[in-house]
Amino acid sequence: MKGTDNSNTTTNLIFGIRPIIEAVEGGKEIDRIFVQKGLSSTVFGELQEVLKKHQIAYKQVPVEKLNRLTRKNHQGVVAFISPISLFSLEDMVTKAFEKESHPMFMILDRVTDVRNFGAIVRTAECAGVSGIVIPDNQSAPINGDAMKTSTGALSRVPIAKVPHLLDAIYYFKGSDVQIIGCTEKTSDEIYAPDFSKSTAIIMGSEENGISPAIMKHCDGKAKIPMMGSIGSLNVSVASGIILYEAVRQRLNS
Repeated sequence: MKGTDNSNTTTNLIFGIRPIIEAVEGGKEIDRIFVQKGLSSTVFGELQEVLKKHQIAYKQVPVEKLNRLTRKNHQGVVAFISPISLFSLEDMVTKAFEKESHPMFMILDRVTDVRNFGAIVRTAECAGVSGIVIPDNQSAPINGDAMKTSTGALSRVPIAKVPHLLDAIYYFKGSDVQIIGCTEKTSDEIYAPDFSKSTAIIMGSEENGISPAIMKHCDGKAKIPMMGSIGSLNVSVASGIILYEAVRQRLNS
């Protein structure tokens, strides 16, 4: 970034209040911002106003986390610049419907492992997914590892970050997009939903699955049939299975 050495082009990390204000005002795509708990100053108030203006959320963390990210004078704020251009939810959905009458989307609820995220995006691109929605917080970082694991798919599949996934679900429903949750907490298998319709498939975290608040807004639920004794699949593998059931149905419709 011009005018400051408070950046790291290898990791897309920037730190310090003024450099981050400059990055946001300069139109940089911010993946995430970490702010030291209890931080309070006039210049930090300026940063808060800029973030509010651009609708960018930040996460408060202990100073120890910031010190692990950089040993330089971060002034209590560290940010990561996204290597891709993010979409607004509205633009992503509008562009999808311009290209096809019944697009398919994904919603990732608290999928935080960067390699799983990259693998999901790779499979989604192959399956013709029109866009993926992730939350501002509790999501995998969009960084070099994610780009590498996706083998370039992150540059091809539109990604929208939203403050609250429920708002995205309401928007999808208002656009006549059905919401299908992939979960073992149902008797319906993945063959039951009609994936030929406009659909958003929700995948949850490996630890806790789809959150209850999200689950109750699903129009349908679907589980992957399991024949073994382990009883669960890696989320990226599970994503591939349900996506290709949707592809199978769409090819045969």
